[in-house]
Amino acid sequence: MNDLGLDLKHVRTWFPHEQETPYVLVRVRDNQAKAWSDVLGIAVRRCYLTDALLTQSAASRKMGQPEVIDAKLPDAGSTMAGDFGEILVYLYQGAHEHPRVAFGATKWRLKQDRTKPAPHSDVVHLVLASWPTPSADDLVICSEVKTKSTGGAFRPIRSAIDDSLKDRTSRLTRTLVWLRERALTEDLGDIKLEHLDRFINATDHPEALKRFRAVAVVSADLVEAELADAPEEAPAEYTVVVISVPQLRATYTSVFDAARQAIAAAEAVIPV
Repeated sequence: MNDLGLDLKHVRTWFPHEQETPYVLVRVRDNQAKAWSDVLGIAVRRCYLTDALLTQSAASRKMGQPEVIDAKLPDAGSTMAGDFGEILVYLYQGAHEHPRVAFGATKWRLKQDRTKPAPHSDVVHLVLASWPTPSADDLVICSEVKTKSTGGAFRPIRSAIDDSLKDRTSRLTRTLVWLRERALTEDLGDIKLEHLDRFINATDHPEALKRFRAVAVVSADLVEAELADAPEEAPAEYTVVVISVPQLRATYTSVFDAARQAIAAAEAVIPV
């Protein structure tokens, strides 16, 4: 996650745990959410487009960087909301492991269609205890993420719990293979081929640990009603996490507005 340019120790302070069991409840403070448009614009843009690729693409095509960025970021609507929820969990999950290094896959760079969600498991991190030596303490963390920013019948906690089963049965395995295939030709951020091989070629290494989460990112004004779907007893195979974000729709809109203007340091000069 170092390629996003964020201080993970500081990021961890954005996600205070109000409770740990039978589910984790995180309440983001209002002042933190309001500050995200100032501090997350570049990081969110880098989730879709590296500085190097942005600079190269703009220069080679003789166009401004904002135009290139627009071609990668989602339009306002459900895909933007879902992407923001996933990116927020990506930050939460990586920062929660700090100071251990959690290698994360910036899978939003791999989208074939910016108007649709990225395929396969939502958020994946690899924790390698004694890398480059494989260890029985190595860990893969996988989260299924559902986002609710406006009213309606959608039940994000129940939906995240139901879809988390897919990760635990087969989807995570397919996701790791897919990430390896894409890593052959594309930049996945921190995750490298050898990291993925450690978990894919399971018979060649000590058995790794797996941790699954069902995560609901919910606007703070809706969260109390949604908590009716939270478990009364902690599940054995996964952890339910609810992240309450003040004015979620306005928050993610302002962050993506900032991301659209988050050019690389040396913007291409366009000949006239």
